[in-house]
Amino acid sequence: MSIINEANASCSQCGSPSTIKIYKSINVSDNPELKDKVKDGSLFLWECPHCGKVNLARYETLYHDPVKKLMVWMLTGNDVSETQMHAISNHTKAMGGYTLRIVTDTGSLMEKVLVKDAGLEDTAVEMCKYVTKMEMASKLGDNTRAAELFSSTFHFYRTEGEGDDRLLTFMYPLEGKMLGINIGINVYYDCIGILERNPHAKPDEGFIKIDSSWVDSIIR
Repeated sequence: MSIINEANASCSQCGSPSTIKIYKSINVSDNPELKDKVKDGSLFLWECPHCGKVNLARYETLYHDPVKKLMVWMLTGNDVSETQMHAISNHTKAMGGYTLRIVTDTGSLMEKVLVKDAGLEDTAVEMCKYVTKMEMASKLGDNTRAAELFSSTFHFYRTEGEGDDRLLTFMYPLEGKMLGINIGINVYYDCIGILERNPHAKPDEGFIKIDSSWVDSIIR
């Protein structure tokens, strides 16, 4: 079940204290209304009653979707309980087929849920980001802009279309603007093939972080 607590928070604009609701665990089978709020990030926003500033609440939470067999642990620091993670990993291993991930920000949690709901594997999505950045950077003809592009954070946004015409949309910041790019589903399938042909790329069991650093570790 979902575990909901209260916590003290200070407004980032006026500094006034408030009591806010925080979700220490989120079970979207028990509380299906929470899934959309995780996907659009609104679950982690709170409005200051004094000045109206909308703030981002930062706290640790465990997201659980039993139907999709997805668990994502969002951590805010290094004070993670290895014993607890190990116990949950063993429990989900007994049930089979679970994807266990670690993220450190709400944007990454949102993305993991969006990717899973789209029927995609986050490992291949991360590889798609790398391949797409490489191709885009090669066409820029400007080393400075190419370096900025490659260091920017790509986030999976959505899929459109059906079958072989399906498109994946990534959003990314560049030169102070938020931009988007569509790639064909064929690129995703190519990345699936790359990962399958390289056994060392198979993620370890248990809670792990799958992001651009993970891609760098298997590419290099």
